[in-house]
Amino acid sequence: QVQLVESGGGLVQPGGSLRLSCAASGLIFSIYTMGWYRQAPGKQRELVAYITNGGGTKYADSVKDRVFISRDNAENMVYLQMNSLKLDDTAVYYCNALRWTQGVRDDSWGQGTQVTVSS
Repeated sequence: QVQLVESGGGLVQPGGSLRLSCAASGLIFSIYTMGWYRQAPGKQRELVAYITNGGGTKYADSVKDRVFISRDNAENMVYLQMNSLKLDDTAVYYCNALRWTQGVRDDSWGQGTQVTVSS
C-alpha cells in the first residue's frame, strides 16, 4: 500500500520561502512520477509541479522560476522548494505518486500540508 507523508508547510510572509518534503513508502519509488498539487479554498486541485522517473520536470505557469521540484530515489523522498511566495500560493499542498499500468492511471495521494502566505 502506497503511503505519502508531507511535511514542511506553515505560515510564511510574502516573498519568503518554504521547502516541502514528501516521504514515500510501499512502492517502487524510482518508477513513479512524483508530483505536487495544491488546492485553495473554493478552488479545484491543480498541478504545481511533477518530476518523472527520468528526472524530467514540468511546472505550472503560475510557479515557474519560483518553485523547484526534486527527488531522492535512494531515500524515497520528493521535495518542493518554493521561493518568492505570494498570497495566491496559499493552499493545501498534496504529494502525488503516479504510474500508468496498461494505460490505466494509478494515483496515490498524501494527506496534505497547509501553506499559508500572509503578512
